Amino acid sequence: MQNQNNKLSFWYRNGLTLFFLFLFFITLIAQALTGWKENNQQLQDIGGTSLSLTQYLGSGNFISATFENFQSEFLQMGMYVLLTVGLRQIGSAESKSLTEPEEVDREPNPASPEAPWPVKKGGIWLTLYSNSLSLCFMVLFFISWGLHLYGSWVDHNDQQLLMHKPQDSLMQFLGEPTFWFETFQNWQSEFISIVSIVFLTIYLRQKGSSESKPVDAPYMETGK
Repeated sequence: MQNQNNKLSFWYRNGLTLFFLFLFFITLIAQALTGWKENNQQLQDIGGTSLSLTQYLGSGNFISATFENFQSEFLQMGMYVLLTVGLRQIGSAESKSLTEPEEVDREPNPASPEAPWPVKKGGIWLTLYSNSLSLCFMVLFFISWGLHLYGSWVDHNDQQLLMHKPQDSLMQFLGEPTFWFETFQNWQSEFISIVSIVFLTIYLRQKGSSESKPVDAPYMETGK
C-alpha cells in the first residue's frame, strides 16, 4: 500500500491540504488588505493618523481580528475530537456506532513494523501520542485565545487614546464586554456548525464524500 501511494503525485496525495492552505493564504491576504483600508478609514474619522500596511499587520486590530477566528476554530475541532470519543448521535455519519466496537478504539500494537515510534516506545510517549490530536488543538486554542485577548486589548487602548480617555489594564479590559462579545459570537457559530454536520448527515448525502454516509444508507444507520 505504501509503495502504491508513493507512485501517486505529491499534488494528488496532498490535494485536500494544499487546496485549503491556498484558500487560507488568499483569504488572509484579502482580510489584511480590506482590514487595513477599513481601519485607516476609522482612524481618519476620529482624527487619527493612517497606518502603513506593515504597521497595520502589527496592530491590535489585525491581531485581534485574525486570532478571534483562529481560537474559535481550534476550540471547535478540539472539542469535536474529544466529544466524539464518548458521545453518540444515532444515524449520523459523524458518530461512532451506538453498540459495535470500532477500529479506532482498538489497542495500539507496538509490534507492527509500520507503527509510529511513540507506539513502539510505549509508556508516557504512547499516552501522549494517543491523545496528541486533542492536545494539539487545545494548545493551539489557548495560544490563539491569548493572542486574540492581547490584540483586542491593544486595539481597545488605541481607541481610548484617540478619544482622550484613560487606558485600561489587561484585567480591567477582561471585565468589560468587548472581548467577551467578540469571543462568544465566534464560539456560538462554531457550535451550530457542528450541530449542522452531525444532524444533517443523518438525512442528507453527498456521493463520494468521506463526510457522508453511502447514498443508499438508511437514515438511522450510524457511522459511515
